[in-house]
Amino acid sequence: MAENKLDIKKTLLLSFGFFASSIAWSIYNSFVPQILEGFFKSTTLIGFIMTFDNIFGIVFQPLFGKWSDNTRTRFGRRMPYIFAGIPICAVAFALIPAMGSVWSLMAVLVVFTFVMSAWRSPVVALMPDVTPGPLRSQANGIVNLMGGVGSLLAFAGGGFLFKLGGFPLPFLMSAVLMLVALAVLALFVREPKQAYEPDQQAKKSAVPLTKGEKKSLLLILFGVFFWFTGYNAVETFFTLYATNTLGMDSGSAAMTLAIFSLTFLVFAVPAGFIGAKIGRRRTILIGLIGITVLFIPLVFVSNIWITRVCLFAGGLFWACVNINSLPMVVRLSGEEKVGTFVGYYYFFSFGSQIISPVLFGFIRDLVGHYRVLFLYACVAFAIAFACLMFVRHGEEEPDSTDAAEVLAGLGD
Repeated sequence: MAENKLDIKKTLLLSFGFFASSIAWSIYNSFVPQILEGFFKSTTLIGFIMTFDNIFGIVFQPLFGKWSDNTRTRFGRRMPYIFAGIPICAVAFALIPAMGSVWSLMAVLVVFTFVMSAWRSPVVALMPDVTPGPLRSQANGIVNLMGGVGSLLAFAGGGFLFKLGGFPLPFLMSAVLMLVALAVLALFVREPKQAYEPDQQAKKSAVPLTKGEKKSLLLILFGVFFWFTGYNAVETFFTLYATNTLGMDSGSAAMTLAIFSLTFLVFAVPAGFIGAKIGRRRTILIGLIGITVLFIPLVFVSNIWITRVCLFAGGLFWACVNINSLPMVVRLSGEEKVGTFVGYYYFFSFGSQIISPVLFGFIRDLVGHYRVLFLYACVAFAIAFACLMFVRHGEEEPDSTDAAEVLAGLGD
């Protein structure tokens, strides 16, 4: 791959790993709560079981990301985890709706969520492994586009198949598509040469981060934590906000939230190219400003169409934030620690997904209404903005501008 030109075909092929993950989680989050409802009457318990993936993600994704960095086999360093993980997950996934007892169901769910956490960091690390640093924002846009296509396919195809044959068909469809994605990866994706050489690690020693780089890494990761804190609250509680504050029915509320996801999907690739053109940090800062400005009116306005317009535009700005964040993190990793730094990224993003629903739920109970949802999100985005303002590393070239220069540059 040339240093200045993205290999779109190769990027699309390696995106099948994220495609497989997105399909599985979309079906899982749509139908597993309904399956659990047949075994448990407690919504709290169902909600706790649905956090298994986040809990396992926090604990195991950093570990498996680091282990994959140190793995050298004839299949590469990421592929062994993918080759082992996807088939196990596909089988476990197909078995979920067939379990007749609570214990067998819980066993399959634990196996599925654990093994998913084992291969997620390695499969995400494939993109920065095979993509030159200056092209990673664009490549991450394509990866996220494929993930979005997988989610849309899961929702549309899964819903259609559920109407035909109940729970088993959507899960079987997802299992088959996961195996198809694995076949694509196995046939067409090759890791860099050093991933196959057992003694390569001894030949190269990783350069430790400087004090400034460590500071920037922590600031980026805390930014990740806070902007996902705001996003996750909106994603989780919007339907309750819309039904209680805007008077929508549940179906209309879900379709309204889908507008945000759809515009994110459409703008995923352009957001990557914008990040490469004007800088990742500047693009993220613009995204955070844009989504905050759009969400502030929703604290005070109870108009359905204004809400839809703000969510439509908000998806564009969210793409600017989300697409460019992972490339900033792995820019600091060097070639030998990509999996480890991908694990750091998911530790902070998954951590926010565990904490944010509980924190917002507590705040909502205190104030007694859901209008505070967008205020909560704006505060989280503002804290993330403050973190990114003082980041000095993560671009392809060292960034020495101070905070005042960044603010001035946002208006350029």
